[in-house]
Amino acid sequence: MEWYWALSLLVGLVVFLMVIGLPVAFVFLGVNVVGAYLFLGGTMGLGQVVRNGVQSLQNYSLAPIPMFILMGELMLHSGMAGAAIHAVERLIRKVPGRMPIVSVVAGTLFAALSGSSMANTAMLGSSLLPQMLKSGYAPRLAIGPMVAVGGIAILIPPSALAVLLGSLAKISIAALLVAGIVPALIMAVLFVGYILIRALAGDDVKEDVAPDGGGFFQRAWPFLRDVLPLFLIFVAVVGSLLAGIATPTESAAIGVAATVIAGLAYRRLSIGVIGKTMMETAKISAMILFIIVGSITFSQILAFSGAASGLLSVITAFELTPLEVILLVLVVLLLLGCFIDQVSMMMITLPFFLPLANSVGVDLIWLGLVYLLSLEIALITPPFGLLLFVMKGVAPKEISFGTITMATLPFLGIQMAVLVLIVIWPEIALWLPKLLLAN
Repeated sequence: MEWYWALSLLVGLVVFLMVIGLPVAFVFLGVNVVGAYLFLGGTMGLGQVVRNGVQSLQNYSLAPIPMFILMGELMLHSGMAGAAIHAVERLIRKVPGRMPIVSVVAGTLFAALSGSSMANTAMLGSSLLPQMLKSGYAPRLAIGPMVAVGGIAILIPPSALAVLLGSLAKISIAALLVAGIVPALIMAVLFVGYILIRALAGDDVKEDVAPDGGGFFQRAWPFLRDVLPLFLIFVAVVGSLLAGIATPTESAAIGVAATVIAGLAYRRLSIGVIGKTMMETAKISAMILFIIVGSITFSQILAFSGAASGLLSVITAFELTPLEVILLVLVVLLLLGCFIDQVSMMMITLPFFLPLANSVGVDLIWLGLVYLLSLEIALITPPFGLLLFVMKGVAPKEISFGTITMATLPFLGIQMAVLVLIVIWPEIALWLPKLLLAN
C-alpha cells in the first residue's frame, strides 16, 4: 500500500472514531488493531501491539506524571489550596478589580503547587465566583480570569503534560519545565494589567475592599501561615532539578513527600482525604497512561507503514526554515485545539512534527514550549475548550456557556499574544533554562 493511502486510512479512522464520540484511549486501540493487522503481519502484528504497549510503559521518565497528579489532588482534597486562596484574598486589600486580580494571583500560585489546570479552574470558580458576582462584578470580568489562569498550570512546574511531552519527544524534561516559567509569569502580569485597565475605564466592577479589617500584620498572617510554607514545595521540586541533585522523577517524588509533610503539619490529612486523593490520582493517571500506550503504538504503525516518512519527504521537499516549521506546527495545533483534548493533540501530531523539526534543526525546547502554549490556549478555545466546561460545571446555573465563552475571549487574545512573542523571540523563554541548566 502506498504511503498516502496508509496515511489516509490511519488518520481518517482516528478522525472518524473521535467524531462518533469514542473515548480517545479506545480510538487509538481500535486504530492500532486495524493498523497492526494490515501493516505488521496479521495476527502476529496483534501480538506485537501487546508487546509494544508493555514496553511503552516501561519508561522511567513517565514516573513523574502520576506523582505530579498526586501532588495536585492532595492540595485540592486536603483543603490546603482553599486556605491559600483565602490568604491571598485577605492580603490584596484595595486595588481596582481586586477580586479578579486575586483570582489571577491565587491561580498562578496554585498552578505552581498542583500542576492541574482543571483543579485550578474548579477551585477558583467554586470558591471565588459566587462572592465576585455578589460584590457586583460583571460576569465577563469575574469569569474570564479564572478560566484563563487555570491553563497556566500547563506551563509552570510541576506540569504533568510537560513531563509527558518531554518523555515522548525526547526533550530535556528539566529544561522544558524551567522554560515555561517566564511565559507563564508574563501571561499572569498581562492578565492583571488588563483587569486594571478594565476596572479603571469601565463599569464592570464596583469598589471592592477586603471585608477583613485589621492592620497589615493581621492580614498578612494567613499568607505567612498558609502560603509561604507551601511555596517550599515548589522550591523543593524546581530547586532539586536546578541544583542537579535530582532527576525529574526524583524531584517529583520529593514534591509528593513535601506535600504530604505539609498536609501533616497543617493537620489536614485523614484516611478519607488520602483515600479520595489516591482514587482520583489513579483515575487520571490510568487514563493518561492508557492513551500513551495506544499513541506510541500508533506512531510505530505510522512509521512501519511508511506513512510518516512519506509525508516527511513531501514536506521537507519545500525546504522549510525552522521558523516556518514552528508556524506550521502552530497552525495545526491551534486548529486541533478547537476540537480535541491536549493529550490527543500531542499523540496525533508528534509522530509527524518531531522528525520534521529534527530534519531542519529546530530547537526542541522551543518546539516543546510552542506545544505547551498551544495546549494551554486549546483549554479555553471554543467550542470544546475543556476549561470552559469545567467553569460551566461550577458556575451558578444562570451563567450560560455563551457568557463563559465571551468572558474568556480577551484573555485568549492575551495568550495568543504571548505565543506570538515566543515564536518571534524565543530567547525570552529559552534564556532561563540555558542559564540555570548550563552545567
